[in-house]
Amino acid sequence: MENGHKDVVILAIESSCDETAAAVVRNGREVLSNIISSQIALHTLYGGVVPEIASRKHIEKINQVIEEALRQADMDLSQIDAVAVTYGPGLVGALLVGVSEAKAIAYGAKKTLIGVHHIEGHISANYIENKDLQPPFLCLVVSGGHTHLVKVADYGTYEILGRTRDDAAGEAFDKVARAIGLGYPGGPKIEKISKEGNPDAILFPRAKVAENPYDFSFSGVKSAVLNYINGCHMKNIPIVQADIAASFQKAVTDVLIEHAMLAVEEFQIQKFAIAGGVASNGTLRIGMQEACEKKGVQFYYPSPIFCTDNAAMIGTAAYYEYLSGKQDGWDLNAIPNLKLGER
Repeated sequence: MENGHKDVVILAIESSCDETAAAVVRNGREVLSNIISSQIALHTLYGGVVPEIASRKHIEKINQVIEEALRQADMDLSQIDAVAVTYGPGLVGALLVGVSEAKAIAYGAKKTLIGVHHIEGHISANYIENKDLQPPFLCLVVSGGHTHLVKVADYGTYEILGRTRDDAAGEAFDKVARAIGLGYPGGPKIEKISKEGNPDAILFPRAKVAENPYDFSFSGVKSAVLNYINGCHMKNIPIVQADIAASFQKAVTDVLIEHAMLAVEEFQIQKFAIAGGVASNGTLRIGMQEACEKKGVQFYYPSPIFCTDNAAMIGTAAYYEYLSGKQDGWDLNAIPNLKLGER
């Protein structure tokens, strides 16, 4: 019970990419269950996520994942107040599986339906373990599909300060990993091999976007890595995987940290958070922690399990939507290119 009010229990579903996930969350910050069925092994065969296969796997797994989430939470649908689901952005077929399932459950069980923005979910992951964190704060969302620098003015109120103009940071990690022969998924593999490399071995470019100092561009650094590899081949110079990986990782994290600290200075907000799959990268975490400490800023980050796609973060975001009275009708649809702040 919170402030004498009735507990709010939310069943949440996430299926925007290649994880089929369900969770039960109480009062926004207490995760009663968090079940994730990953398809990574399957998509590794193809070097990346195949949308058609992802959708089919979601259909196979979604009922089992929801049943397990309810079982672990020791709940049935009668004890749930609302059903929350990611409705964008993401792969349209994958999103549709989750949205259809959530609508069916909410309709059949006569529960409130809440559509959640995937990036809002990533930002809200920070609330789960940091019970004291409240807006306003700044948040850097870095994942396979997104790189956003966001000012979180209030629960559910966001101002995007900067976003990537081309590749997302995680996408660049995947492409570079493939180029140097590490395979998929790129992020964890580059981080692992970077520990053996010299981050100052090769100076890769750090792009600046003239019109907006908070915007990101990672296609240049990705191209620079490819050009460097081609140059080595042409000159018969041996390719040192670990040095390329470490130097590339440093180029990306330097830019992320620099933009983040620029925003901290301008907006004078003493709380900074990171979110998304790339937020589990140790080099980025340590670098951001040190930069925040230098400026006397409180630094927040979720555990790795809440950085990658999961449903607990969707349940957390939905709780604050629920409190504000927002709910969706049976016409809720998947919106693959949904912008943050749209509804």
